[in-house]
Amino acid sequence: MGIKDQFQDKAQELAERGKQAMGQGKGRDAKDEASQRASQGRESTQDAKERAERELRERTGRDGA
Repeated sequence: MGIKDQFQDKAQELAERGKQAMGQGKGRDAKDEASQRASQGRESTQDAKERAERELRERTGRDGA
């Protein structure tokens, strides 16, 4: 095997590793993004619940006065 063949083999191996790493990276990023969006959804639900409870307390406080 000549030096040129060795370099070509190494280049092909590195290219394949790069493709695999990119594939894994994209999946991980998408998973992280989905997780982040789910967290934001839970937070906004919690905020809405707190806001509704606060409004209810305010209304009942006014009605009782």
